[in-house]
Amino acid sequence: MADRHSGNGPQAELGIAEGSRPAGCQNGNMMKPANLVIIMGDELSTKSVGAYGHPFVKTPNIDALARSGTRFTNAYTNSPLCMPARAAFATGRQPHETGYWDNVFAYDGRIPSWGHALQATGHHFTTIGKLHYIDEAAPTGIDEQILPMHLFDGGDIWGLIRDDPPMRPQSKTLAGEVGVGDSGYTRYDRQITDLAEDWLAGKAARPDDKPWVLFVSYIAPHFPLIVPQRYLDLYRDIDIPEPKQRLAGEPEHPWFTAFRNCYCFDDFFKDAAERREAIRTYYALCSFLDDNVGRVVSAIRQSGLAETTRIAFLADHGDNLGARGLWGKSTMYEESAKVPLILSGPDVAAGAVCATPVSLADFYPTVLDCVGAKHPLPVTILPLKSLFGIAAAADDDERMIFGEYHASCAMSGALMLRRGEYKYIHYVGLKPELFDLSEDPEELRNLALEPEFDALCAAFDQALRRLVDPEAIDRAAKASQAHRLQELGGREAIISKGGVPHTPAPGEKPAWIG
Repeated sequence: MADRHSGNGPQAELGIAEGSRPAGCQNGNMMKPANLVIIMGDELSTKSVGAYGHPFVKTPNIDALARSGTRFTNAYTNSPLCMPARAAFATGRQPHETGYWDNVFAYDGRIPSWGHALQATGHHFTTIGKLHYIDEAAPTGIDEQILPMHLFDGGDIWGLIRDDPPMRPQSKTLAGEVGVGDSGYTRYDRQITDLAEDWLAGKAARPDDKPWVLFVSYIAPHFPLIVPQRYLDLYRDIDIPEPKQRLAGEPEHPWFTAFRNCYCFDDFFKDAAERREAIRTYYALCSFLDDNVGRVVSAIRQSGLAETTRIAFLADHGDNLGARGLWGKSTMYEESAKVPLILSGPDVAAGAVCATPVSLADFYPTVLDCVGAKHPLPVTILPLKSLFGIAAAADDDERMIFGEYHASCAMSGALMLRRGEYKYIHYVGLKPELFDLSEDPEELRNLALEPEFDALCAAFDQALRRLVDPEAIDRAAKASQAHRLQELGGREAIISKGGVPHTPAPGEKPAWIG
């Protein structure tokens, strides 16, 4: 890019044209068709994985997968929340293009997915574990769902209250769910692994005529922060550092003031020691997830499928983990919006690193590319490309990635553009944030507060508006949510009903709170 201090360069360089780079079979870069096993963690931050540079988090199996394949350093969720992220992952489209705004509007098959494309081209698609779609009966393009998790009791209906949202009662519950033991989620994850091992062994014994896709989807390290003792013991003698805060003297953005007043997890820790223990337990859950990933990868090898099967490892979104006093997801900061993403297997470069920005939506062409299926791609605001093709090409730092959030505790929509070294976050009706990730990877210096970057902010605003109408998107999301809110009896009816702190695992009894 041009000198970031130039007044003229940025505007000229913030168009949305994409370079002509190969993108797998979808764009003519031939790759031998192969099976695909997709392994997804839930709420896993890149900053909590050894392969992504964490100094002591123990994720040896994920790290080994990265060494055997290609690791993406700038992969992003299309929305930092479970259901809209997973809908974008399935459909290749952004939340505002589909109406899957939040954790109430679950994917229902109304928008075609790459699962439908696989079915249309004769490739078998099986899922094991968490989907978070509307239900098992919906026509979501899946041939076989094994022990799925779906929408529970209408989803997170508290998130429908967008105007003056109340404090989430889940905040106190989640802050108190930190410790040693088994939760419904750790039990569920172990079941998922057992079933994946059995499925892979069975598939090896009864091979298909065409390459197949298996999606193995875990919950860890998603809260509750409850973990078996042996994983916590890995971190017992480690001094957990305090989470980072904003720079001294920098005012908190009003969007986050409202967010923290609603989702105030951090306020319910008694002291810094409790916060550090929550972080320690999250790291232990990362190691728990890593063990399960290792078992699936071993099962692929032991079943004799390694030479005909590629692996994709990723997360649906990250976790703030106390940074800036924020926990969970729902923000466009790197902890929440960036995701780990690794490809491995035949025809994938080993020990490689790809810095080209990509998103979960790119899985639509990626899946088809892997199995060798020819099928039209969705038309969306930014072109989709196969991750295999992107990995095989030179880094493209001009590729633009878009993300958005319109859910719980957000006073207005938050929209994100990532291009080159910069990330621009647009809060509808409020001032933006701008970060230079090459100079400030921790996002502690908001350049939008500095007059010398006014021209660059304006250029990003223009680029955003060439893609979308932020105000119209914000109105559409709030109108959909207000309509559903009224269908459910309105604000007071939802508040009086209470809710559950998180979706229960299959067969588990929900913990209802008011």
